[in-house]
Amino acid sequence: MKAWDDAPSTRWRWPQLRVRTALKLLAFGLALGVWQGSAVRLSQLMGSHPGHWAPAFIWEVTSALTITLLLPLPMTAVLNAPSLRVGWARFLGIHAAAFILFTSLHVAVMAGLRHAVYALLELGDYDLGPPVYALPMEAQKDLVTYGLSCAVIALLYEWQARQARALHAAELEGELKAAQLQSLTGQLHPHFLFNALHTIGSVMYEDLSRTDRLLSDLGQLLRASLERTEPTWTLSEERGHTERFVALLAARFGDRLEVRWDVAPGLESQRVPCFALQTLVENAVKHNQDRVGVLEVRIRARAEADRWALEVEDTGRGFGAPSPASGPGVGLTQLGRVLTLLHGDRARLERGAGPEGGARVTVWLPREAAQADAS
Repeated sequence: MKAWDDAPSTRWRWPQLRVRTALKLLAFGLALGVWQGSAVRLSQLMGSHPGHWAPAFIWEVTSALTITLLLPLPMTAVLNAPSLRVGWARFLGIHAAAFILFTSLHVAVMAGLRHAVYALLELGDYDLGPPVYALPMEAQKDLVTYGLSCAVIALLYEWQARQARALHAAELEGELKAAQLQSLTGQLHPHFLFNALHTIGSVMYEDLSRTDRLLSDLGQLLRASLERTEPTWTLSEERGHTERFVALLAARFGDRLEVRWDVAPGLESQRVPCFALQTLVENAVKHNQDRVGVLEVRIRARAEADRWALEVEDTGRGFGAPSPASGPGVGLTQLGRVLTLLHGDRARLERGAGPEGGARVTVWLPREAAQADAS
C-alpha cells in the first residue's frame, strides 16, 4: 500500500496494491472466515439441533472474503479523505458514498457466493431472510467493519508516511553532508587555499582592510561548510556565501574572472539548496581555469508563474569540450539529487549553452506560496 502525502489534495487518488500484498490479504480473510465459522459452529453444537456443519463456515468465509475483496473501497476513501483537514463536506461525502457502495456490494456478492456454494454442496436454497430486516442488519454490521477497516488503513498509511519522511530526511541529510564535504574539499583544495593565503600575505602590509575581508571570507566559508545543518537557506544567504567564495577565487584569477549578478526583485527570500550557487560557479571556473582572457560568469534569478529559475552562465568552453579539470565531476549530479530529494519533479536542473558557446546551467525551483501570491 502507498501512503498519502502530507498536504491534503483535491486530486483523486487510487490505492496501489502489490500482488503479494493482495494474496496475503485474501489469505488473512480466508483464515478469519474459518476462525469465525468455527466459533459459530461451536455455538451451534451447544444447541439440541446443531444441523449440518457446512453453513456456519460458508456464511463466515464468504462474508470475510467479500470484505477482503472490497477493501480497495475504504482504502480509496481514506486516501482521498484521510481526516477532517480536507473539510467536513468532502470527508463525510466520500465516506458515506464509499460505505453505501461497500455494504451494497458486500450483501450482493456474499449472497451470490452463498447461493452458488449451497447449490454446489446440495444444501438447498440459501435464504438471506426478509430484505426489510436482513439489509439493515447487514448494514449495521458493515458500518462497524467499514469503520474499523478505515481506522486500520489510516494507521497503516500514517505509519508508511512517517517511515517515508524519516527515510527522506536521512537521504537528504546524507546529500547535505556530501555537499558540505564537497564544498569544504573545494575550499581546502591546495591550489585554492595556497593562492588565497598567498594573496592575503601579499596585501597584508599594504591593504589591511582587504586582508581583513579576505580572512573573514575564508573563515565564514569554512564555518558555513562545517556548521550548516539545514538543507536550504534563502537566496540572499546563498548569494552572500557565493560572493565570499568569488572574492577568494579572485585571489587566484584576479582580473581574469568577472562575475555579474542579475536577481529579480522579490526573490531574495526564496529558499535554495545550500551551496547550489557555489557549486555552479565553481564548476564554471574550474572547467575554464586555463583560459587566457576574461571569464565572465553571469548569475541570474528570474520568476515565472509558480516557479523561478536560478541560472549560471559562463563565456568559457561549454559542455562537451575537453576540460583541464580533473576528478569525477559530481557537482552537478550531486545538486540534481538534492533537488529531487527536496522537491521531487517540481524542480529540475537543465544544462545548455550560452550565446557565446559557454556552459549554461538552469535550476528550476517551485516558488513559495506566499511569495508567488505577492507578485
